[in-house]
Amino acid sequence: MASLKAYIITRALLVIPTVLILLTIVFFILRIIPGDPITAMVGQKVPPEVLEKLKHEAGLDKPIYIQYIEYLKGVLTGDLGRSMIWGKRPVIEEIMDHFPATLELTIFGFIISVLLGVLTGAIAAFKRGSKIDASMRIYSIVAYTLFIPWFGMLLQMFFGVYLKLLPIGGRITPGNAPETITGLYVIDSILTLNFNALVDALSHLVLPSLTLGIVLSGAYTRILRNNLIDVLSQDFITAYRARGVSEWKVIKHAMKNAFIPVVTLMGLQFAILLAGAVLTETTFSWPGMGTFLIERIEYRDYTSVQGAIVFYAVFVALISLIVDIVYALLDPRIRY
Repeated sequence: MASLKAYIITRALLVIPTVLILLTIVFFILRIIPGDPITAMVGQKVPPEVLEKLKHEAGLDKPIYIQYIEYLKGVLTGDLGRSMIWGKRPVIEEIMDHFPATLELTIFGFIISVLLGVLTGAIAAFKRGSKIDASMRIYSIVAYTLFIPWFGMLLQMFFGVYLKLLPIGGRITPGNAPETITGLYVIDSILTLNFNALVDALSHLVLPSLTLGIVLSGAYTRILRNNLIDVLSQDFITAYRARGVSEWKVIKHAMKNAFIPVVTLMGLQFAILLAGAVLTETTFSWPGMGTFLIERIEYRDYTSVQGAIVFYAVFVALISLIVDIVYALLDPRIRY
């Protein structure tokens, strides 16, 4: 127990330098890139004195190291600053307006990817060497190599345009959004008993979630199949069967052992989904963090981009920490 506690504390402390290094890299790269948020917003035709005044008000005329120190102080106190464009709202408010959309899409895409991956991987392992196994392996390769915008538009054309079964963009029909409680439309619809909004939100989630889920499920298929085949060939499985243990219990023990590396992949995939939903959100006009980041990068909104990346970094680091803890609980050999 002491070694597990030390392991958890060590992993938690590693989050701090990870976020700090990422914050520093992003801060300086944004300022090395030509352009600034003031010029991007007002254009270059404004009088130079007005431009300089606006830059002074935004603190962009200070030396870079002073800007870095001030920003670092703010982050350490929980202040991610204010947006440099369009009302100069606090960055954390901007993030909270967009993050629930990304989180909701991520959760549903993640569930689909895990269910599809585990199902196809288990089938492939138990039907090893058969045509079914070959089909599942082909599926994993094809799914993993799909280009998200192309696959998403394919689903839009078939289910949205041709069959007219599902909406092809947006998060919900305008004017049909439920009362905001968590920011997650599905949960808010259930909490407020707004079943019309629930059906609407779920219908808008189907295509983007399927796009993400199918593309990422291929990795689960391959890793679970390979690990399950390896576990099924081990001596303890043979011993179980020799003792007359039911096949269902044998499968249960085999899945538990084969699932250890899958847990790690699940954490990584969830983090990738959060940070990499840009292509899906753009394809389906999903108002989440991906579209928010693209917009603010175009306008060189330093504080919004930095704040979003720091937020992502902390969130992903926490997910990684949780995965490490679960991994250590599943595998007693993981200790310091």
